[in-house]
Amino acid sequence: MAINIGDKIPDSSLRQKTSDGINPVTTNELFSGKKVVLFAVPGAFTPGCSVKHLPGYVKHSESIKDKGVDVIVCMAVNDPHVMEAWGRDQNVGDKVMMLADGSAEFSKELGLDQDLNKAGMGVRSKRFAMIVDDSTVTELLVDEPGQINLSTAENILEKL
Repeated sequence: MAINIGDKIPDSSLRQKTSDGINPVTTNELFSGKKVVLFAVPGAFTPGCSVKHLPGYVKHSESIKDKGVDVIVCMAVNDPHVMEAWGRDQNVGDKVMMLADGSAEFSKELGLDQDLNKAGMGVRSKRFAMIVDDSTVTELLVDEPGQINLSTAENILEKL
C-alpha cells in the first residue's frame, strides 16, 4: 500500500556520497522539523530524468526554497557513487541533495516501487514528488510509467 497525504514518513535510511565518504542519512534527520521536497526518479543518467526532471529542480531550486522549503532531495535506486556523479554531471551543487536508495528499501516502504526486471533494471522507484512538512506528507504526485508531468518542479511550485 502506497503512502498517502497525511501519513508520516517511515523510519529508514538513505545514503549520500560527500567529500567525507558515503554517509547514511536517516529519514528522521532528513524530515523532522523541516519542509522538504523529495522527488524520485527511476534511475540516474536516464534520458527523461537527465533532460527534464532533475534539471527542472536545479533551475527552480531558488524559487522552491523561497516558498519555505528547507531541502530539495533527489532520490533514485542507484548507489551513492552514481548519485554523486550524476549530480556533478548535472551541475547540481548544493541546490539539490542527491540521495541513494540502493536496494529500493525506502521506495518499498513508501509503496512507491516498481518492478522493471523485464527492462533489465530490477526494482526501481516510481517517478514521484512529495512535499513533506515535519515528517508528514502534505502533497504527493505520482507519475504514470513513462510520464514526467505531475512530479515536475514547475508542478511542485504550484502546490507550495
